[in-house]
Amino acid sequence: MEHILLEVKDYVAVITINRVESLNAFNYDTLIALKEKIETIRSNQQVRAVIFTGAGEKAFSAGADLKERKHLTDSQVKRNLFKINEVFNEIDALPQPTIAAINGFAFGGGMELALACDFRIAADHAVMGLTETSLAIIPGAGGTQRLPRLIGQAKALELILTARRLSANEAYDYGLLTKVVNRGDLLSESIAFCSTLLANGPIAVQQAKFAIKNGMNTDLHTGLQLERKAYEVTLQTEDRIEALQAFSEKRKPEFKGK
Repeated sequence: MEHILLEVKDYVAVITINRVESLNAFNYDTLIALKEKIETIRSNQQVRAVIFTGAGEKAFSAGADLKERKHLTDSQVKRNLFKINEVFNEIDALPQPTIAAINGFAFGGGMELALACDFRIAADHAVMGLTETSLAIIPGAGGTQRLPRLIGQAKALELILTARRLSANEAYDYGLLTKVVNRGDLLSESIAFCSTLLANGPIAVQQAKFAIKNGMNTDLHTGLQLERKAYEVTLQTEDRIEALQAFSEKRKPEFKGK
């Protein structure tokens, strides 16, 4: 059985964690498989947006596979920690916009995967949180850094230090989610959200994402320089010319990602 499934259709890649019996938890083999899929889509011209989700309706991902972990040596635990950070950082750095379609439980590393994505859409029955302190550890796959950048330091401290579990609506109120949808509509709503992104120039979308994400980690002056360079990349594209022609001809542009 494949632990990670990949389907590409109409420029959208759907990556599914496929370990239903383990609540889609991450063991080492699953992390390796996820990394392989990420490398497959990174430079794929047929992929302009990426959706991450979990198999079944019960869990997006319950995080690290604790059944595996209790049998690991200290060095193997560190190996897994390094690998999950490596993979989530690669997801964060994907040029395409990414959406976490949260279809159930998203705890610990599962929530950290969602935080590594650009957008998060959750089914209304989903429950999520960074619950590591209840296990006498802390979030170790980006949670302590990405959560405060998303919702602010005080709210992040509250959620991480209390190990609080949030309903989908509570997570939306905290600013964690883009939207909450009916459980049966999660994938279709996520794909529909992707369609709003795909309507725009794919190179422009990627360059805008690059400028925002990299600019947020530096000072304003450097960020403005990054923005200018990203803008200059779009000036060289066929899509920009197509957009101007479509505007003058009063039609929708047909972008080719060139």
